[in-house]
Amino acid sequence: MGEEATTAAAEQDEQGTVMAALDAITGLVSTSLAASLFPFKWQLIRDRLNRLHAGLTDITTGMGEEATTAAAEQDEQGTVMAALDAITGLVSTSLAASLFPFKWQLIRDRLNRLHAGLTDITTGGGEGGERDGAFAGLLRAVVETAREATELVPRSQGRHYGGGKLRLRSDLDVVAATLDALVARMDEVYASGALTRARALVVSRPAAGASRDDVRFYVRDLFTRLRVGGAEMRREAAAALCEVLHDDEKCVRVVVSDVADGVGVLVWLLECPDACVQEEVMEAVSVIAGFEAYRSDLVVGGVIAPVIRVLDSAGARPAAKERAARLLCKLTENSDNAWAVAAHGGVTALLNVCADYTASGGELVCAACRVLRSLAGVDEIKKYIVAEAGAGPVLVSLCQGAADEAAQIQAMELLAAIASGDSSVREAVLQEGAAESLVSVLDPTSPRSSKAREVALRAIDALCFSSPASTSRLVAAGFLDRVLVFLRNGDVTLQHCALKAAHRLCHVSEDTKKAMGDAGFMPELVGILHAAKSLEAREMAAEALCAMVSVHRNRKRFVQEDRNVAQILQLLGPDDEKLSPAKRFLLSTLMHLSDSTSGRRKIMSSEHLRNLERLAETNVTDAKKIVKKLGGSKLRNIFHGIWSLQKA
Repeated sequence: MGEEATTAAAEQDEQGTVMAALDAITGLVSTSLAASLFPFKWQLIRDRLNRLHAGLTDITTGMGEEATTAAAEQDEQGTVMAALDAITGLVSTSLAASLFPFKWQLIRDRLNRLHAGLTDITTGGGEGGERDGAFAGLLRAVVETAREATELVPRSQGRHYGGGKLRLRSDLDVVAATLDALVARMDEVYASGALTRARALVVSRPAAGASRDDVRFYVRDLFTRLRVGGAEMRREAAAALCEVLHDDEKCVRVVVSDVADGVGVLVWLLECPDACVQEEVMEAVSVIAGFEAYRSDLVVGGVIAPVIRVLDSAGARPAAKERAARLLCKLTENSDNAWAVAAHGGVTALLNVCADYTASGGELVCAACRVLRSLAGVDEIKKYIVAEAGAGPVLVSLCQGAADEAAQIQAMELLAAIASGDSSVREAVLQEGAAESLVSVLDPTSPRSSKAREVALRAIDALCFSSPASTSRLVAAGFLDRVLVFLRNGDVTLQHCALKAAHRLCHVSEDTKKAMGDAGFMPELVGILHAAKSLEAREMAAEALCAMVSVHRNRKRFVQEDRNVAQILQLLGPDDEKLSPAKRFLLSTLMHLSDSTSGRRKIMSSEHLRNLERLAETNVTDAKKIVKKLGGSKLRNIFHGIWSLQKA
């Protein structure tokens, strides 16, 4: 053989010898971890072995990139196997522990999660230096923790107490907490992409009507993928979980009841940096929250805080924010969990969404308003929303400026909700211009729908009819003209809302009644009395008219129109029903009119006077009083004779 061949053979022989030495050192380090006697001396030996290993590794630098890579992979594989052996050994020996069995079971659960994550792995590509270091550190920590926990097994068999049972319980708690931290570290390493599962078996989704055991197996597999899978695997698992939760209620029960820490995993993933995973998990949690029986599990599991952080995050995608708001809608239904949402800064986050309504979009603003309305069901939170969080100007601006009508409607309904039942809150909202903002929605020249105008009228009813001062703001903003337009030309529902507003206005103050009389409300109310089919509408119109003619100026204006008094008397005509509330208010109206000479003349000159007389003959008190005012006068007898001749 030539000189070159001899040199190559020598280098190959030297490389083989070095690798054999490295393998021997690695094997001894791994097996020594199982030693339980004289642990400090064994640690000293391992330190010396590691120094030898480091020195020999440097020697192999010139032996070629492939040999170095193979050695690194072999070393990593050996470390993984050592970690798995340590976990398996601890699980096995811990079964003999008789003290604190529940704490040992908790430790075994954590060990099994670690074992499942490390059983079948491959290293990912990319810039691996920092990530490989994190994985190696994780493996070392697993082995060390397993060794420390193994030393507690004899003490848990009742042989050696050491520091006593309290000390033992404390040591077990420390081990459990350490294992929790290691599980979290393993999940982080998987999420980084440094590791992937080498042989990921795909579990088929159970068919419709499958047994609960089959569903449980499938859902648990999805959660395993969510815990330890890479980015793509997590996305697929999250989408599959969301789909199966939508389709099968059994899966919801399995997630909450049968998956170990199932709610906890979902809560953790709500803040996943992968936007696709975050949105799918948000939807999955929202499906669970749709079942009232499981909402408490979500709240206890800590779901509210991350949901609010997503809602308030500048980096979250709109879809994630919308799903977060819809989830809060379900969790706060009937004002449930309102304090928990408020305590985590939910009020501020929701108002920020409403304040930035242009960027937020209509769907998100609508959901935020619905949540705030649920929170306002708690009086203390309602006061905070207005007095400290500054909801007034935000909602007033939203009512006036939102391009999305659905968002505008939700804002008006929220204004009505926070103003109801508390005069101080109502006054604070009015000071921000709520009355003027709501009146602007009623502008008949604007392109708003009847629905928006109905909601505006209901909000005005809740806000502005409580005092003369608030009513004056309405009148000054042109509210009377708006109501009159809808009384004349509105559809049935809108006209009914306008009638309710007119009815409320008539009972505020004398000045308001005068303003309504000047605006022309009385003829419209008479027209409604003739045209309305609803008993409620006729009663409200009659009561409003009665209140208005109680004012002298309105009475004078009403009598000047010939047809008004005759129409009132005509409405008193006989029918099958007993004396209705509407007729009682009409009689009161005639009582007011009969106080003046001109009013009495109009009554007596009407061809429908006989309707009043019939009521008097049936002992209707107000009718008898009116007839008494009219009766006995020569003028009445003359008119009565004229009518008799006309009929003849």
